[in-house]
Amino acid sequence: MNTPRIVELDVTRAVALIGVVIVNYYGYLIIRGGTIGDSFGERLFNPWTGVLGTRFAAVFVMVAGAGITLLTRRSRESGDPVARSHDRWVLIRRGTLLYAAGYALDWIWSGTILFFYGAFFLAGAWLFALRTRWIVAVGAVAATAAAGIRWWVYERELGGHDTAWFTRPTSRSPRGLVLDTFVNGSHPLLPWLAFLCAGIALGRLLPLTGRRRAAIGVLAVLVLAISYVLNHFGGGTPLRDLLVSSRPYDRGLVYTVGTVGSSVAAFCLIGWLAERTASARATTWLAITGRSTLTIYVLHILVFNALVDSYGWVRPTGLDTALIFALGFWIAAVAAAVAWQQNCGMAPLERVYRRFGG
Repeated sequence: MNTPRIVELDVTRAVALIGVVIVNYYGYLIIRGGTIGDSFGERLFNPWTGVLGTRFAAVFVMVAGAGITLLTRRSRESGDPVARSHDRWVLIRRGTLLYAAGYALDWIWSGTILFFYGAFFLAGAWLFALRTRWIVAVGAVAATAAAGIRWWVYERELGGHDTAWFTRPTSRSPRGLVLDTFVNGSHPLLPWLAFLCAGIALGRLLPLTGRRRAAIGVLAVLVLAISYVLNHFGGGTPLRDLLVSSRPYDRGLVYTVGTVGSSVAAFCLIGWLAERTASARATTWLAITGRSTLTIYVLHILVFNALVDSYGWVRPTGLDTALIFALGFWIAAVAAAVAWQQNCGMAPLERVYRRFGG
């Protein structure tokens, strides 16, 4: 029996993906020779240091965690070991497929989240049956471990020790693969497992009522505000600046906690808007798009490589080009997703994914 769809999850997934496309297009246009300026918008969307550089992807991972909870809810609540084993193997098969496909895709789109998405599902296969307090504890350990590793690297390098064996291992080596998955990659399990755990825990509260959504949203905004206060007033020395950094690739505890807060707040806001506009055509279209994100994600890579690298129709300039390019792609993607579902049903890569993974 299929798990009933929760529209706010699909809509949130769709909104998060457009943010991922904007950031990816901006970053890859910069890599191709585009400009990286210092305006407010450019600082905001900077893929490496910007406030929104990884926030959309974090929402995407959090929604994946909520999806894992919904997929496995019946077996978890029943306590049936056979049903739990079945759900665990579904997640393992899906995770393995995404991990392998993401590894292959990484050769043409370095840093793809699809590779790490597979790792998240493999982790979720062992996490979904835990009690909520243990889920939260695992997320906290992942966040703390990432910050501790970054601190250790800082201290080692400050003392003149070489850390390249750990931070920059041989490309495509087994050690490099493991360290990329857990520590060095664009979306490593440490600390990104914290976002998955937040989603798994949040999924156990779904569907959210009005008051519960408001309470969770307010708490999330408070957590986000505290992270910014710590970031603004907690620095002063290079080490303290690192420890309270909100930059994504510093992997700091303040960054991780603040991103959990912003992700939960975004989910609550989008969910509220989706509920209020449930009968609107735009909400329906976004929900359909949110159920086609795997296909759309891969398409956005192929479209970029075709229009930028192969044909040169899009020239690498700055954020303005990235926004126009991403929004143009998104409008076409939404229209294609809606038309495909109306005529063919499930999106093509989602169909393969479900057939393989169950």
